[in-house]
Amino acid sequence: MRLNQILKSAAVAAGAAMAFSSVQAADITGAGATFPYPIYAKWAEAYKKATNNSLNYQSIGSGGGIKQIKARTVDFGASDMPLAAQELEKNGLFQFPAVMGGVVPIVNLAGIAPGQLKMTPDLLAGIYLGKITNWNAPEIAAVNQGIKLPAGDIVVVHRSDGSGTTFLWTDFLSKANAEFKSTVGAGTAVKWPAGVGGKGNEGVAANVQRIKGSIGYVEYAYAKRNNMSHTQVKNRDGVFVQPSDDTFKAAAAGADWAKTPGMEVVLTNQAGKNSWPVTGASFILMHKVQANSEKGKEVLKFFDWAYKNGAAMATELEYVAMPAPVIKLVQDAWKTQLKDGSGKPIW
Repeated sequence: MRLNQILKSAAVAAGAAMAFSSVQAADITGAGATFPYPIYAKWAEAYKKATNNSLNYQSIGSGGGIKQIKARTVDFGASDMPLAAQELEKNGLFQFPAVMGGVVPIVNLAGIAPGQLKMTPDLLAGIYLGKITNWNAPEIAAVNQGIKLPAGDIVVVHRSDGSGTTFLWTDFLSKANAEFKSTVGAGTAVKWPAGVGGKGNEGVAANVQRIKGSIGYVEYAYAKRNNMSHTQVKNRDGVFVQPSDDTFKAAAAGADWAKTPGMEVVLTNQAGKNSWPVTGASFILMHKVQANSEKGKEVLKFFDWAYKNGAAMATELEYVAMPAPVIKLVQDAWKTQLKDGSGKPIW
């Protein structure tokens, strides 16, 4: 199934959720990251069939999701940039990881097959800094011997909205390239030296598909399901790797969720010869004190169901399900961190 078909199904499911919202107390609303939207849509569709309860998820970007949960306009927010423990405490929020995946560079170059082109962190940084501007630049040609590169200009595509995908992308480039760190830095919204903006992973993918000679960055599901050409990337161990379930898992293998305050785990630029360097988790944000405890319980029921039943669907869409020990850690935290107005745990 192509991603646009998945999104069309999701739109139908979202419409159904809104239609039932006035009569079904169990319906829940969430907003935020576009990175996990395909899998949340898939889970929501299956959850509706299994329970007759609906999820209305607005794919508006991590920045928007953080704003909406802080304003209490949704039952949960979603962000691919984990909030620091201090910010969680300041805003009375709790976060937990729902699913993992990878961000990949995508290109629109005639004759270049998916996974054929090789990129190093320095090349990607140079392109996004506006310093490498032509596809047949000597720096690119040096690591792509045997590939006929076009002589055209490179058109850089980036996110125009506050984005957890942008955070993962810029965090990786900042860790791997000192000039990028000092010039642009890591964040959900940064000042790009050059390029064309697109709203959401959908907008970046659409721009790259439309503009010849362009390069962008999207969650892997958006590239794979739209048959877009991703590149290999040289990882921290100096190995060129392809994005895949195995390389995402390799990047996450060393994460210490239990000892990281607020579960603020960032998986970019991890060591390991098989590690994909732009891997990340997508996080759910909820208020520690639930104004509507029933809605809070329903959010947890949805993610409990997804943890138990959604792994195969995640794999189908090129995501990685959370490991069992991490799920146990998360659900133990639900019992202590999320309470109703009287202080009683909601899980």
